[in-house]
Amino acid sequence: MITPFRAMALLLLLAACGSNTGSAPRNLDNACLIVAQNPNWLREMKRTERKWGVPVAVQMATIYQESKFVHNARPPHRYALGVIPKGRQSSALGFSQALDGTWKEYQRDQNKFRAKRTRFGDAVDFMGWYMDGSARRIGVSKTDTRNQYLAYHEGRTGFARGSYRNKSWLVRIAGEVAARAQTYNAQLISCGKV
Repeated sequence: MITPFRAMALLLLLAACGSNTGSAPRNLDNACLIVAQNPNWLREMKRTERKWGVPVAVQMATIYQESKFVHNARPPHRYALGVIPKGRQSSALGFSQALDGTWKEYQRDQNKFRAKRTRFGDAVDFMGWYMDGSARRIGVSKTDTRNQYLAYHEGRTGFARGSYRNKSWLVRIAGEVAARAQTYNAQLISCGKV
């Protein structure tokens, strides 16, 4: 007969051994380990690459910057007087940090009303859709990680107006995203994933 203490200990042990669904990969600096830990993600990103023409490494670097691969990532709360909650900085949610309005536009355009920002396959399809639109509407190459990221962050209209030019921090981050995409691509080549 199992005592309540042993049953609780067994339950805790089983919970500790469970999958880490929903948590970020253990090593965010190694693309090979990310896709080894999450093989479905690679399949989804390759599907997005085939459908929209956005390279896997560009998708991965953008997700790293936007959410660090956390499925339910959200921007931080804002506070008045440092203590009174005023809501979040934006409506961004999920792997892709898509805003409510842009996500709804994607759902309508792609007839994907059941798509969720917290589901990896939907998030990368959204990113491919958005970056494909940036290529068609404002001429940003799908392999130009830096400018795709700037258009993703600022919106196409903001990018076209050059709103990022007055944000040195954003230009620096866009350069880091581009460098990370190059690193991820080299790593994926080295482990035979692209």
